[in-house]
Amino acid sequence: MDPKRECESLLTRRHFFGRSSVGIGAAALGALLSPKAMGASGVLGQLHHAPKAKRVIYMFQSGGPSQLDLFDYKPKMKEIRGSELPGSVRMGQRLTGMTSGQDSFPVANTTFEFKQRGESGAWVSELLPNTASIADDLCFIKTMNTEAINHDPAITYMQTGHQQPGRPSLGSWINYGLGSMNDDLPAFIVLISQGSARKNGAQALYHRLWGAGFLPSLHQGVNFRASSDPVLYLSNPPGVSETTRRTMLDGLAKLNRMHYDEFADPEINTRIAQYEMAYRMQTSVPGVVDISGEPDSTYALYGEDARTPGTYAANCLLARRLAEKGVRFIQLYHRGWDQHGGLNRELPMQCKDVDQASAALVTDLKQRGMLEDTLIVWSGEFGRTIYGQGNFKSDGYGRDHHGRCWTMWMAGGGVKSGLSYGETDDFCYNIVENPVHVHDLNATLLHLMGVDHKRLTHRYQGRDFRLTDVHGNVVRDVLA
Repeated sequence: MDPKRECESLLTRRHFFGRSSVGIGAAALGALLSPKAMGASGVLGQLHHAPKAKRVIYMFQSGGPSQLDLFDYKPKMKEIRGSELPGSVRMGQRLTGMTSGQDSFPVANTTFEFKQRGESGAWVSELLPNTASIADDLCFIKTMNTEAINHDPAITYMQTGHQQPGRPSLGSWINYGLGSMNDDLPAFIVLISQGSARKNGAQALYHRLWGAGFLPSLHQGVNFRASSDPVLYLSNPPGVSETTRRTMLDGLAKLNRMHYDEFADPEINTRIAQYEMAYRMQTSVPGVVDISGEPDSTYALYGEDARTPGTYAANCLLARRLAEKGVRFIQLYHRGWDQHGGLNRELPMQCKDVDQASAALVTDLKQRGMLEDTLIVWSGEFGRTIYGQGNFKSDGYGRDHHGRCWTMWMAGGGVKSGLSYGETDDFCYNIVENPVHVHDLNATLLHLMGVDHKRLTHRYQGRDFRLTDVHGNVVRDVLA
């Protein structure tokens, strides 16, 4: 074929397919440039059932908190401390590289005091006195489980429903399905803090954990930093006025619309929407992150650390402010829970970081009448082993990763309060009753938001994908 005619043929086909969606594209572009930006209404249009929660605050404790030392009390272990973990309990479990070479797997019971708390009688460690004080507001799930035994696949699993990278995060799925409740702030915001323990050895957190995967990038989480500019390049550079920025964006939008007319690439719509959101955030973000107007009673509740940007306490306070502004999904990450050694020294430090502020957030939302429609989640990616790692007879011992069972808690947003759900064996090694898998948890979180996890899908490369893959059951026993 003549090269010129071949080129004309390609252009004709491109225009045919591109123009076939111009009607929809033009409507989308019109919406993008109005206050109701694309994504303000999610793809679902309407919910599958009446929701219990309007928003989620997910407090992720990266590294794997030890359920044995915090929530799942096993008093019988004190009697057999130092004895070998029976093979009938371990059942040939696959071990991590940290302990696979150990010749012995000695039982190491907790050295911290436990008490039953509140009317519910939930067992909570002395390391979490403030959490203990709100035990009757919490729903403890003691039988969370996962197949993943290393940090990266386990965190990725919890956050995206798949152990391998590339899938959309939970927050992105909710943003995609439900959209935003505030036109001037992202629907999905991420806040990260560093724990007092393992400051130089904490597990890395990758942007893909709050990424949109194969969904439009508009739905990814926006990471707010602790610096004066919470979002990179949010402020205008010196010499650039608001009028100049507006003129530049209008010109850029025209160029992008021309590009869309040529190629009909939906990601161009996303790009325009992100520019417009960034422009609106220049006025909305400074106000919401400025906590200088908070009364002293707020800091009495959350702790003095809440005055320091970037701390866990400050992020919990900011989460409350973002929730008030209508942010749909607020993801907190707190690093440093990976106690392979020095557990008796490091675990109290981590607990002190989070205990008061976590309880304060629940209390604060309850006082403001927001807890009933705000779902709060507190969890790591897995638990820790009953057997000690290292010299368990000294303070230098730790615990290895354990995916067969761990404890998490939820509050508000349609879950039962004062409930301890599920049961593990005397060694806190295997589940005896009511297992809850990662997929079950995600199915339940979506259910509380009014979404059937089987029906929130996205077609990619010829297949319909969903957060829970082909698994997951709603844990109805924990629903209020």
